[in-house]
Parts: sequence; C-alpha cells; structure tokens
Amino acid sequence: MLKVNIINRSHHQLPAYETIASAGMDLRANLEQSITLEPLQRCLVPTGLFISLPVGFEAQVRPRSGLAIKKGITVLNSPGTIDADYRGEIGVILVNLSQEPFVINDGERIAQMVIARHEQVEWQPVESLDETERGAGGFGHTGK
Repeated sequence: MLKVNIINRSHHQLPAYETIASAGMDLRANLEQSITLEPLQRCLVPTGLFISLPVGFEAQVRPRSGLAIKKGITVLNSPGTIDADYRGEIGVILVNLSQEPFVINDGERIAQMVIARHEQVEWQPVESLDETERGAGGFGHTGK
C-alpha cells in the first residue's frame, strides 16, 4: 500500500475507495456557496486537499461517469495530472456540456482521482523506426 501525505483543509472526509477493487477515489467540492455552471461554462472547483506524492507517481483527475452520462458534466482537461512536486490545492476544472444549468453544492462528488506510477523517458534520436504491421495508420484506419 502506497502511503501519501495529505492535508485536508475541507470539512469533508478524505477521499476513499468505495469498493475493494476501485481504482479511483471521489473528490468532493469544498465550497462556501454553491456554483451554478451554465451550459458550456467551465469553472475551477476547489477541493481543500493538498497532497505530496512520491517521485514516479501522479494523481489523475477524471470525470465521474454518473455525472457525465446523467448531467453532461465532465472534467475539461481529462485526465488532469497532479505532478509529484505540486503542493497547491487540488482543483477540478469542470465543464457543463449539457443544455441545462448544473448546480455544484458543497460536498458534492465532482470527480475521481487515480494514483498512478509513471516513467520519465530519455529520448534516443534515430534516423528510422522499426517497422510494424500498422505502420503510420491511425484515426480509424482499421474500420468500425
């Protein structure tokens, strides 16, 4: 189990896994007053959480599927990345892709956060790449 330091300046519980096999933990809005997100409007929603990840890990902020399908609310820069050296408050950029206003209330579950290991690369400049069956095909080249 990875241990991660966290400061909780919200008045809500810490993010937690809802089931034994959950990959993500819900993030909650930490608001003094509700926010009304109009159609196609975006906003930064504070969580009151600050974390210190070990080098080699990131926190990915992703949409909640229920909000996306039922209300048209998603994370604009999905997935948002929180780097290991970031020490500011975790904020979630939400956008309303529906045709109806959406009210974000204090304590509402607005996104999910997944902690993931990552690698950094060292570029190796070359003159050609190895051949594959796919080659340069992309963007739907294999059909439906």
